[in-house]
Amino acid sequence: MKEDIKKIRELLDNIENSNTQTDSESVKETFDLFELPQLIKDIVDFLQPVISPYEMDVYWFLFRHSILENGNVFIRASNAKIAKGIGSKFKNLDSQNPRSGEKTVAENLRSLEILNVIKKVGDTNREGTLYKIFLPEEIEICKEKMKFFIKENLPFVDPKKEQDYYNIKENRLKIFERDKYLCYKCNKQLTRFNATLDHIQPVSEGGDNSFDNLVTCCFHDNASRRATPISDFIPE
Repeated sequence: MKEDIKKIRELLDNIENSNTQTDSESVKETFDLFELPQLIKDIVDFLQPVISPYEMDVYWFLFRHSILENGNVFIRASNAKIAKGIGSKFKNLDSQNPRSGEKTVAENLRSLEILNVIKKVGDTNREGTLYKIFLPEEIEICKEKMKFFIKENLPFVDPKKEQDYYNIKENRLKIFERDKYLCYKCNKQLTRFNATLDHIQPVSEGGDNSFDNLVTCCFHDNASRRATPISDFIPE
């Protein structure tokens, strides 16, 4: 019986690892430390104002030990580990209950899950529970505020002057922001780490890397489009 349980647990662990590997690798492959200032700015500007200070403390802890540490959007953590990592703010909230900090962490983790700021993606073991950490562009409560900010700050594009929005990373982000990080074909919600760009008019047919000739696309649809005209996918 014990052997059967052990095999079941190993099988579940393998399934969990296979489900999270793709997202983890896509972020790690494109993660760039030079993007961190903008990412942290987005968190401060768009997420921090819409959640509670305790929820923000928990998010910062998870972010610190996942994306910031190794470019991985997944982290396994226990309530005790988070409470200890956050420090005195979560200690002795109730002098009669030495585990009050862990209780507060658990409550705020649930709140963050309800808000879809984080997601529980694996069972709990001795090391804690596996969570996926979402970025502002993936979080519904951030999207509306981001949309207005992006609209007000869209770059002026001189149609007479070609600008490279394909090869220059800072310019690529402007395309992603304009398109709200959505794939033009399947409407999948993307992030700055897994979004790609597709040319409306292919370079082979005279297209350029200008702001108006590029759209946000997911890896799958970018690879599968091939010679199909992009106008077949973009609604008029």
